[in-house]
Amino acid sequence: MPQLNPNPWLFIMIISWLTFSLIIQPKLLSFVSANPPSHKPATTPGTTPWTWPWT
Repeated sequence: MPQLNPNPWLFIMIISWLTFSLIIQPKLLSFVSANPPSHKPATTPGTTPWTWPWT
């Protein structure tokens, strides 16, 4: 079966993975996020206990 021969496909996969890791990924990570996280203090929501009718 020719699908089990890794000779051409392994090389293509390694080259494409290296291209992505070394060239494309640093360029993508250099962009500033469009929605930066805010530095607001964390607030906990007020909760009220649930009154069960059978208790």
